[in-house]
Amino acid sequence: MSAMSDASNTKLSHRDHDHGSKAHSSVAPGEIAVGVVVGRTAEYFDFFVYGIASALVFPAVFFPFAEPLQGTLYAFAVFALAFLSRPIGTVLFMWIQSRWGLAAKLTAALFLLGTATAGIAFVPGYNTLGWISILLLASFRLVQGIALGGSWDGLPSLLALNAPKQRRGWYSMLGQLGAPAGFIVAAGVFAFLYYNLPEEDLLAWGWRYPFFVAFALNVVALFARLRLVVADEYQHEMGTQELQPTPVLELFRERGRHVVIGAFAALASYALFHIVTIFPLSWIKVFTDESIAGFLVLQIIGAFLAAGGIVASGLVADRVGRARTLGGLAVAIAMYSGFAPTLLGAGDVGEVIFILLGFLLLGLSYGQAAGAVTANFGARYRYTGAALTSDLAWLIGAAFAPLVALGLTAKLGLPYIGLYLLSGAVCTLAALGVNRWLRLQS
Repeated sequence: MSAMSDASNTKLSHRDHDHGSKAHSSVAPGEIAVGVVVGRTAEYFDFFVYGIASALVFPAVFFPFAEPLQGTLYAFAVFALAFLSRPIGTVLFMWIQSRWGLAAKLTAALFLLGTATAGIAFVPGYNTLGWISILLLASFRLVQGIALGGSWDGLPSLLALNAPKQRRGWYSMLGQLGAPAGFIVAAGVFAFLYYNLPEEDLLAWGWRYPFFVAFALNVVALFARLRLVVADEYQHEMGTQELQPTPVLELFRERGRHVVIGAFAALASYALFHIVTIFPLSWIKVFTDESIAGFLVLQIIGAFLAAGGIVASGLVADRVGRARTLGGLAVAIAMYSGFAPTLLGAGDVGEVIFILLGFLLLGLSYGQAAGAVTANFGARYRYTGAALTSDLAWLIGAAFAPLVALGLTAKLGLPYIGLYLLSGAVCTLAALGVNRWLRLQS
């Protein structure tokens, strides 16, 4: 009887051990990739809905007292607020995660993002509330930035660490596919509205519907990401890889230079980001009589090219290295900056080449822009370091790009857009050069 009991206990022990091993088995990179793509697509849809509205709708709705050009510049200034508040959101929600866990942090951040996005849809125009409407719009935009900072879940870092070493370029680019996917859906919704509504109806109420769609997508993304991050396997992998929040002051004391290098290393791609997506819409709206719906369709085609470029970047990066890929594309963007202004001002054919070639270069460069130098942080600082590096890259490279590009075009002419892009390419090459030198010294 005792022998039978011992045998039974041994079987149970082995069974419990096997169950524990399964519970803590490595998370498949493909599973992580699904969570990354779904989450990023929802975030970028939200991002582009606001950006497109800033170029096409908000000048008339919230700044009707200004000339179209000045009203658009005002709208772009409000657009930039989210990038200013995003690092604050990252720091705040890192503290929330340290106290209550990642699931609580992600739920709070996406709930806040959805609330701010839906809130924008209900803000009355300037003709109804006057300056209060502008204050409400700016407040919701600041909240969006805080929420976006808090939505960092570490999935891209976990994906890169779990991927086979020879395939890290490929797996790292998967999360970047959320950008063209989000743009395609956002531009498609606005193109549909422009095709089917008179401009008076679009400005009166039609523009609000994309914000409702953004809220719904945030709900879907929340459940898709929570399903992954609360899993035992995910929690185990995050702990094993030390992907946990670290004090920000400690991060900057120990790895501050790598945060700065990482932000500037992606500058060429982030500068180009808004030059081919948001800025051209404002230029078409203010300076031409072209069809907005037709131009949005052209950009959607360009976004498909960008998606193909992102995929291609993964293949290239696995052959020549991520940093070399990023540097080579910075050189290509510098070359593009030399004739891009001429193309944009050269009529229909020039615009088509400007958009399609710009989107292709964007995809190729953006595919490896995130995390190309995050290995510098080491295990302890990678989670917080990657988040703040991304925040600063967006702030430096993209926050004021539509505002600066439109202002330069209006005051000095199209050629100065080329100088703006060139400066981003030079900063990327300089940052990659400094990063290589530091690695050789260590």
